[in-house]
Parts: sequence; structure tokens; C-alpha cells
Amino acid sequence: MTEAVTPYDKPDQPPSQAASAPDGPASEPAFSPSDIRDGAAIALVTGVAGVLLGLLWVWLAPRVQYVSNGEAVFLRDTESEARIGADGTFLLLSVGFGVLSAVAVFLWRRGGGAAQVVGLAVGSVFAALVGWRVGLWLGPSSDLVAVARKAGKGVPFDAPLELLAHGALLGWPMAAVVVHLALTALWGTRDPAPELALWPSGYYQAPAGPADAAAPAGPADPAGYPSADPSPGTEPPRP
Repeated sequence: MTEAVTPYDKPDQPPSQAASAPDGPASEPAFSPSDIRDGAAIALVTGVAGVLLGLLWVWLAPRVQYVSNGEAVFLRDTESEARIGADGTFLLLSVGFGVLSAVAVFLWRRGGGAAQVVGLAVGSVFAALVGWRVGLWLGPSSDLVAVARKAGKGVPFDAPLELLAHGALLGWPMAAVVVHLALTALWGTRDPAPELALWPSGYYQAPAGPADAAAPAGPADPAGYPSADPSPGTEPPRP
């Protein structure tokens, strides 16, 4: 009579490894305090730079001139493209400032990061709004009646500076984000690749399949563990 032997179940992991294996990588916050500080500093400095945009817009934008006949105010040149030129000047200046701000941020922090991109985008939107309002404030007065009365009959005077195409406000943020992402992708620093965790040498457990579950266990060896399946045509030794 042979004694029933319970098949030995291999553990899914060696005991020494099971006790020390971590459950998984520790979750890290999306933004570290240093990233938040960098993003806030970028947004603040970029927003303040919008004042320079407004000054240059007032200086470089072409002027639209009106003239008064003593009763009403008319365009001096009805075919003038100065109104479109004012919008184009604002857009070109915004794109230029966007490129400069992206290059400055990249040179300051080559590692990149989501916090820097967010800070650059928020600061660029704020800078475009600041430049627009500063240009309107420093430009010619919007009170046409008072300006026409002061200029006199038949004397041309400058019309107030206006931004007819409000989509030009997106020139700075779009240029800044696109250029910064391109610079980071081409010349940004790369993090080292993570090392893969390896099992101890000599330990491997094949996944259990339907064939393994249905295969009968072989005769037990002297240590009490089932031995390998006997080769075909040979009869296992009898006790």
C-alpha cells in the first residue's frame, strides 16, 4: 500500500521576498512645492511683461485719423487700412513676446514640467490682457466729441486705439506654449529610465493552464514531494 501524498504547492513568491516586497510604488503628488513656486513665479513675471507689450503697441501701431466739420466726425481716409494694421501689430508683438518668454523659461528650467507650462500659459493670457488695456489707456482719448472740439474744424486728429479682432489676444499664450514644448522635446533634460525589478536567479513559476490542472501528479519522491511525470513506456517503481 502506498501512502497518499498531498501535492506540494509552490508559493507565488519566495518567503524571503514575500516579507520584504512592497505593495507598489508610492503615489507622488502631481506638483511638488518647488514646482508650484516655479509656476507662480513664471506667471507673475510673464504677466508683468504685458506692460511692455502695451507700450510698444501704442508706439508702433498705425494711426486712424478723423476730421470734424463742426457738426460730425468723419474718417479722413475711408480707404485706410490702419485699423487692420493696429490688430496686426498687436498680434505680431504678442507672438514675439510669446517666443521670448518661452525661450527664457526654458533656459531657466530645462527640465520642463507641467507646472511650468501651466504658469507660462496663465501668465501669457494675463500679459496679453494687460498689454491690451495699457494700450487703450495710453492711446488717444476715446471721447471723440471733446477731441474734435479741441482740434477744431477741418483739423485731423487721431482716433482711439482699438483691437477689433479679439482673437489676437491668444497670440502670446499659443506661441509661448508651443515654443516651450518644442524646446523641451528637442533639448530638454531626460530622466533616467527606471530599473526593472528582477526575480531571484533560478526562480520561475510557469502560469498554470488547463493542461496543468488536469495532469495527474507523479509518484512521490523520498522527500514527500511529487516527482516529475514518468516518461512514456516506463512503469514507476513500486514500493
